[in-house]
Amino acid sequence: MYIDIFKNNGTEYIRLRESYRTKIAEGKVAIRKRTICNIGPLSKFDDGEPNYLERLRESFRLGNPLISELTEYTGKKAPMEKYIIRLQEGDPECIGHPRLYSHVFLDKLLDELGLEDFFRSYKGFSKIQYDVLNFVRLLVYGRILNPDSKMATLEQNDDYYTPLLKEFNKYNVYDTLDFIYENKEKIIRRMNTSLVKKWHRNPEIIFYDVTNFFFEIEDPDEDILDKEGNVIEKGFRKMGVSKENRKQPIVQMGLFMDDQGLPISIESFPGNTLDANTFRPAISKSIDGLEYARFIMVADRGMCNYQNVFHLLDQNNGYILAKSLLKSTKAEQEWAYSDADFIEVSKDFKYKSRIMKRNVKDANGKKRTVTENVIVYWSRNFYERDLHENARFLETLEKIIKNPKGFRITDMQARLLRPFFRGDILNAETGEVIAASKLKALLDKDKLEEFKSHFGYYQIITSEINMLPLEAIEKYHGLTRIEDQFRVMKSDLETRPVYVRTREHIEAHLLICLIALTMIRMIQCKIYHSGLVPKSDDITLWSTGLPAYRIQKALNKWKVELLADDLYRFTDLDDSDLNLILNSFGITIPTQLFRKTDLKSQIRNINVTI
Repeated sequence: MYIDIFKNNGTEYIRLRESYRTKIAEGKVAIRKRTICNIGPLSKFDDGEPNYLERLRESFRLGNPLISELTEYTGKKAPMEKYIIRLQEGDPECIGHPRLYSHVFLDKLLDELGLEDFFRSYKGFSKIQYDVLNFVRLLVYGRILNPDSKMATLEQNDDYYTPLLKEFNKYNVYDTLDFIYENKEKIIRRMNTSLVKKWHRNPEIIFYDVTNFFFEIEDPDEDILDKEGNVIEKGFRKMGVSKENRKQPIVQMGLFMDDQGLPISIESFPGNTLDANTFRPAISKSIDGLEYARFIMVADRGMCNYQNVFHLLDQNNGYILAKSLLKSTKAEQEWAYSDADFIEVSKDFKYKSRIMKRNVKDANGKKRTVTENVIVYWSRNFYERDLHENARFLETLEKIIKNPKGFRITDMQARLLRPFFRGDILNAETGEVIAASKLKALLDKDKLEEFKSHFGYYQIITSEINMLPLEAIEKYHGLTRIEDQFRVMKSDLETRPVYVRTREHIEAHLLICLIALTMIRMIQCKIYHSGLVPKSDDITLWSTGLPAYRIQKALNKWKVELLADDLYRFTDLDDSDLNLILNSFGITIPTQLFRKTDLKSQIRNINVTI
């Protein structure tokens, strides 16, 4: 057997062939050749060092081929190599300098998203002089491994086994952010196209939710006005309802996610934008043009209004939305809280549903009819959550009832207590509590008991009138996946506080975080589908396998270190989490030392798709 090179459409390929004898006419013997196996394109394996083919053929002859797929055809077991490392006092190699090697693995994920080719090709046909691809690599990989400011991330360049950037101007990082912002829609579309082709993305369910990120500044951005005082451009960093109760300017970010738990796109809005008002602009810009088949949008009650509903229905899509019971009509509340019609699944869960027709206005103010399934359910888990969230408020009420004279009530507490005051005693004009001794008399215990009796109830509405209620509930609960993604962005990826200040750079920063988040989710999906970890029956436990912070920690352990005499060793390959990641992607690194020319070949042929 021998290694052969052949061309196909101008591309050189490697194959393993052998010669054999065969009888032909009149008893003559002819020499024929046949292909044993096709290895793949030469460019995929060439390590860039001189005389690769000669070294490959020699390694095959010695029974230790550079391409691991050829090992089974050598018929030999390579002798175990013995290492003799010569060092003496004063040699530089006496001091260890492990460098990150996980970027070589992350390159595979970036390429799987189609982004390596995207950034490389744009540099090729544009006038960009700086290395936009490797600036992006450094920013994205830095966000995954060691999140920091943009300038501090550039200082991580030498932490990698092979620095991502060669000679560079550090201020080009801001040019890179401009480039990312200008091509945001193309980048998102490229990622989606790649995941459709390679990861079979065709979502039947799309999740949407909104979060916000704060800035460590005191004053919000001012609006830009014309001479008449009309707003030309709204400020971006605005005071709004912070999800983290911050008293600092924020920006709003809406995130779309598919039913594999992979992010689809993001859209950003000024910090004072209501959640419900982000939905139609976000879906129009991000999702409507992606040409998905019909899908069902799942979103929280903040997105529940019928202008949003009709946008989905007019595109032939469906919805499962939470709807606030407190904002429902009195008749709807009476039905929801009534014991009638409930189906008890267990002592901890019950539900009921009914089909309703509503006459409501669309975005143009036109009256239209919508038919939907209204589902109300009670869950002990939700009950315990409501009880916990209202514990301090209920404790305040108990203190008032037990000792009204000794309780000092604040203006804020008065406003919270107002719904529980007796209407025949309360001052109808001011709502003011005048005498502390009358607090006990003012409190309506029936209203308080009614308030507590509503704990644990939840309501969703859906266009899918033929979908079983329990199935709709289960799909809605998948929204917890997107909440977990927000937690990862804010904690492990340290998306906030945001330190860049212009809208262009803020949106580019958030897109970098989205790419990093998508790559982490790809790793989690591979682990989940690898069969190496037990799967849960609960489909909402989509990240079973390895949480993001452990992936981050494991990839930081994957380093390579020069010992001496051109001999390298990998560090921490026996770490259980790193082992799980490598095995999930079919990466097997033998326990040995490596020469520089052999390092890259260790993870060349990995299976990235699921």
